[in-house]
Amino acid sequence: MQWTVVVPLKALARAKSRLSDTAAEGVRPGLALAFAQDTVTATLACAAVRDVAVVTDDPLAGRELATLGARIVTDEPAGGLNAALAHAAAAVRHSRPGAAVAALNADLPALRAPELARVLGAAAEFPRAFLPDAAGIGTTLLAAAPGLELLPAFGVDSRMRHLASGAVELALDEVDSVRQDVDTGDDLRAALALGTGPHTAAVAARLLIPGGHGG
Repeated sequence: MQWTVVVPLKALARAKSRLSDTAAEGVRPGLALAFAQDTVTATLACAAVRDVAVVTDDPLAGRELATLGARIVTDEPAGGLNAALAHAAAAVRHSRPGAAVAALNADLPALRAPELARVLGAAAEFPRAFLPDAAGIGTTLLAAAPGLELLPAFGVDSRMRHLASGAVELALDEVDSVRQDVDTGDDLRAALALGTGPHTAAVAARLLIPGGHGG
């Protein structure tokens, strides 16, 4: 099964406020963009992925991620994360009705294409499935088979909300790079320990964060 992966990205100026203990306000937009660049690069390199659609209204992010090969979908609902994902999934299926669609966080800078392929392969066994984040509270990936609505419920306690929606939780080992999203300084250090993509590593090196010296 070949997947279209939908990646949501809020305006960079408002992104990653919880990293304030690690990165200054003027640095966080660049860090959020670097996360997204590394996430999209790894996703496009995944053998199970047909294409990537980034839903964002940020002009800079749109330009940079389109350069990598992503399709940019504008956030027309402007109603928050889940509305943006539902809109992007509908836009994908308008042009390709039989698409298998997966929503993936934009802040997975250590993402490895083979690990993502393993997660998507497991998700293909179910009508809807999700992968919990490293903390076991949130969600980093939500997948829906062709013909089924994505029904995203990201946000606080999204793991429990996706379970309640009927999505199957994927219990997989050795897919840490798909689970390690970055909201806090500790998350960033954990991602760097896994080995991030070059965009995040370059920004982290400028911030003098241990581990931010390439990858």
